[in-house]
Amino acid sequence: MSQKIKIIGSGFSALAASCYLAKAGYEVEVYEKNATVGGRARQLKKDGFTFDIGPTWYWMPDVFERFFADFNKKPSDYYQLEKLDPAYKVFFDQNDSVIIPGRLDEIYENFEKEEPGSSVKLEKFISKARDNYDIAIKDLVYRPGVSPLELVSPQTATRLGRFFTNISSEVRKEFSNKKLRQILEFPVLFLGAKASDTPAFYSFMNYADFGLGTWHPKGGMYKVIEGIKDLAESLGVIFHLNSPVEKIITEKGKAKGLMINGQEHYADIVLSGADYHHSEQLLPEKLRQYSPDYWQKKTFAPSSLLFYVGFDKKLKNVTHHTLFFDSNFEAHAKDIYDAPKWPEDPLFYASFPSVTDDTCAPGGKEAGIFLIPLAPDLEDTPELRERYFNIILDRFERITGQEIKNNIIFKESFCVNDFKEEYNSYKGNAYGMANTLFQTAFLRPKIRSKKVEHLYFTGQLTVPGPGVPPSLISGKLAAGLIEKNERK
Repeated sequence: MSQKIKIIGSGFSALAASCYLAKAGYEVEVYEKNATVGGRARQLKKDGFTFDIGPTWYWMPDVFERFFADFNKKPSDYYQLEKLDPAYKVFFDQNDSVIIPGRLDEIYENFEKEEPGSSVKLEKFISKARDNYDIAIKDLVYRPGVSPLELVSPQTATRLGRFFTNISSEVRKEFSNKKLRQILEFPVLFLGAKASDTPAFYSFMNYADFGLGTWHPKGGMYKVIEGIKDLAESLGVIFHLNSPVEKIITEKGKAKGLMINGQEHYADIVLSGADYHHSEQLLPEKLRQYSPDYWQKKTFAPSSLLFYVGFDKKLKNVTHHTLFFDSNFEAHAKDIYDAPKWPEDPLFYASFPSVTDDTCAPGGKEAGIFLIPLAPDLEDTPELRERYFNIILDRFERITGQEIKNNIIFKESFCVNDFKEEYNSYKGNAYGMANTLFQTAFLRPKIRSKKVEHLYFTGQLTVPGPGVPPSLISGKLAAGLIEKNERK
């Protein structure tokens, strides 16, 4: 008789794990607190518009290909991909922007226009970043964070210094142009920390950006969720929606199942893909691995204030992904990490998927997603949300040279309180725990519980870290540990 596994949550990591575990012969059931699968990767549909509520960037296509290949499938079996060209646009002020094309040789040309000689430096920088990518994404991140020895190899030994220097110093050593520095420091924001606190080894994110490019699944990132769910169901996984877990049932230090809506659901193994901190709150205090002080001392990735806006016209001077770096980069980072508060003059990001994808908005109209990175656990009120919406729209209109406020059909917002309520997110963080030097690999919360037998964790707070591709990998790592330790 096959062993039964109950999984909490249905984000990328939990979905991936469910596929691997079902393939391995386990009876797998997934319990999701919300009305749709996907965890933080959900969708908002309104008045003919479609928005990705969570992730909007599709990077590292090779990780998705590797995932589906493990089941003799391809991404194209489930969704249609388009490489974006341009990948994105960065505004530094009115009539001052830099385009990042979809081809690396064209990126070199654009850098050269901004700073003579920078194309040669960028080529060397990307060459190192590619080497780091080959080591990290093709090898290191597929190790489960059980031992420090996982990081030891002939390749990492020769790159030890890159773990003890940071991205910011590496970039600033080579590039004097402020705009180019900010563009090169931007990708590590996906790792949840300042460039000055992120090891230089993580320059592999620059290769993911420039070398592999930015892609878009037609219909949005939620198409990827739907694809993985379809794969999971074809393997026998059963999904239960509107099923918030109230308790992890334990007996004599062993996980025995889940309490959901007052009913007990028993299993041989429990895997939580929900927020790690929240998952441990479902246990008796004596069975929790990590204390309140542990979590309090950790560096968490930012939260976000997001707006989903339907416009009654097409917008000018924007690309699918558009960054607004017209304010002080360092000051905003300080307001997130050093002295947490609402930023006085925030950077922001805007996505207009309907520029690329006509399924995201009715004809002649535009779907806009606006994001301001914030420190987690800030006060969150309707008045603050409205104030910052007006701040960024005033700047948007000035910088792009168009009026849009009177063209808004509707807007919806999502912020710190929603991250807490919808996802049980610790302090309302949006991206998990930052990948700083002392929060990398085996130094992250463990996949396997040290105090409860048959209990495991997956997702962005454990290895390998924040982001969609790492979450897919985390699901594979958790499934692998379960197979290794639990197989009867």
